[in-house]
Amino acid sequence: MDTTAQPAAGQNFYEAIGGEDAITRLVRRFYAGVEADPALRALYPSKDLTLAEEHLRLFLIQYWGGPATYNERRGHPRLRMRHVHFAIGEAERDAWLRHMRDALDELALPPDQDAQFWDYLVMAAHSLVNQPPPGVPNGGGRPDLGLSPA
Repeated sequence: MDTTAQPAAGQNFYEAIGGEDAITRLVRRFYAGVEADPALRALYPSKDLTLAEEHLRLFLIQYWGGPATYNERRGHPRLRMRHVHFAIGEAERDAWLRHMRDALDELALPPDQDAQFWDYLVMAAHSLVNQPPPGVPNGGGRPDLGLSPA
């Protein structure tokens, strides 16, 4: 028996996974995890996570083929630029992914859709790491161009 769900003719990934409702549930569950995680919660400067939740929700809706409301309100996503002022190391990346995995599991998508969504989240999380691992000098293997303090 085939357990994968194929999008209906003319349906994009966003529509196939359940559209805005699915993304909203995912983001709501993710931020519930963030709220309860003191280490990850520390990355969010606002006491209220509502705005962060809305930004992620609109971004994921747009990324997966829904309305381009994110671009209309905020411009191009420029994810690395928007996250550069947050110290994101391996621990923060892993915590973020752990909460995303929990949220994605609750959606109970068919395996092929789950894998596609998860692969994107893993790639995005890795791309936002901007701190070297603890105890690793010089950015973790980047060549020393003589610009580092002695």
